[in-house]
Amino acid sequence: MLTFNQALQVLISNIQPLAAQTLSLVEAHGLVLASSVSARYDMPRWDNSAMDGFAFDSESFTGSGALTITGRSFAGHPYNSRLQIGEAVQITTGAILPEGADSVVPLEDVDSKGDQLLINKNVTRGQHVRYLGEEFQAGEELLAAGTRLNAGEIGLLASAGVVRVEVVPKPRVAVFSTGDELVELGQVPGPGQIVNSNLQYLIARISECGCIPIPLGIGHDDAGDLNKLLDQGLEADLLLSTGGVSVGEKDMVQKTLLARGFERKFWKVAIKPGKPVLFGLLNDKPFLGLPGNPAATAATYELFVYPALRRLAGWTAPCLPRLRATLTDDVKGDGKRQSFLWGRIEMRDGRPFFDPFFHQGSGQHRSVQGAQALLPVEIDSPGLTAGSEADVFVLRLPSSVI
Repeated sequence: MLTFNQALQVLISNIQPLAAQTLSLVEAHGLVLASSVSARYDMPRWDNSAMDGFAFDSESFTGSGALTITGRSFAGHPYNSRLQIGEAVQITTGAILPEGADSVVPLEDVDSKGDQLLINKNVTRGQHVRYLGEEFQAGEELLAAGTRLNAGEIGLLASAGVVRVEVVPKPRVAVFSTGDELVELGQVPGPGQIVNSNLQYLIARISECGCIPIPLGIGHDDAGDLNKLLDQGLEADLLLSTGGVSVGEKDMVQKTLLARGFERKFWKVAIKPGKPVLFGLLNDKPFLGLPGNPAATAATYELFVYPALRRLAGWTAPCLPRLRATLTDDVKGDGKRQSFLWGRIEMRDGRPFFDPFFHQGSGQHRSVQGAQALLPVEIDSPGLTAGSEADVFVLRLPSSVI
C-alpha cells in the first residue's frame, strides 16, 4: 500500500496541464499563465513627474532668487518647448518632464506670484522624477508561466501594452455519487436512505477551487447505469466519483472502470480517513474515486483532487500550502496509517495555533464544517502533544489573519 507522499507523486506525474488558450486580459482573470509574458516597451515610457509641482533644471536653483514660470505640462498635454536655465514649468503627477528639466519641487515647497517662483527648501537633482524604464524595460520578463492572473497582474500587463495572453483554461470536472441508498437533495429519505450530500459538497468545493463542476447526479450500484455516467463524464477534463470504491459486493465503480480498460495507478493509500481512494486514467482522462463517508470524501478531495485540479490548471505548486503551528491539544496517531485531523487555526500574539476538532469520525459532516486546516500525523508516530509544533495543510485562512 502506498504512503500519502508516494501516492501524491504518482498522481502529479500522471497529470499534465490542459492545452493553452489565448484570451484577452479580462477573460484571463483568475487563470494561470501557460507561458511567460514580456514587456512590449519601457515603463515609464518617458521621464515624468511623481508629484504635482514645478519642473526645473536643478542648476537653476542656487538657494536664492526666483525662477520664471514659462508654461504648464499636464498629463496628456506636455510642454513642448525646451526649458532654459532659470525657467520652471508647472507640472502634474504623471506629466512628461520637459526637455531641459531634471527635478520637480512639490507645490507645498514653493511660493509663486505671477510668473515668479520661489523655492523654500533645498532640492536634490532628480527629486520626484520617475525615469524612463525605471519600472521595467522592453523585453523584460514581467510574469513567469504558472503565475495566476489576479487584479494586480492584470493591471501590470495592461500597463505594458499586453492585450492577449496564453493561459490554461479552467478544468471541467464531471462529478457523481454512487449508491442505491442515495436520494437527491429535496427528496425525503426513506428507511435506509440518505441525502446525496457528498455531491453538493464536491460541487461547492470544485467551484471554490476556480474550476467548473459538471454534476452528473447519482449512479446506482449497476454497471449499466455507471457506464452511462462515465460516458458523459469523459466530456470533462477530470472525472470524480464518491462512494463505491471499497471491496463490498455493491462497490461497482472499480469493477466497471476496469472492464472499460481503466489504467489503475493506485488503489488504497495508507491514510486515515480515506484509505480506499482510487486513481487512474480512463481514455487518458484522470479519474479519482473517493470514499463515500463524508469526512473521508472531504479529506481525499483536499489531499488528491485539489492538487490534481491545480496541476490541470497549470499551477507550478499544486499542493495545499503548509503552515507551522503550535498544537492546542494532544492528538493520537493511528499506528498503521498516516492520520489527517481536522481543526481550526487560531492566532495568538501573532503566532498560529492548531486547534483539533473533537469530532474526527469519517462518517460525520461535523468533522469538516468550519475546518481551516488538516494536521498530518505520521504512520510511526504515537501522536503529538499540546505545545508541540507541526506543519499543517492550510485549507483557508482564519478571519483573524485575513
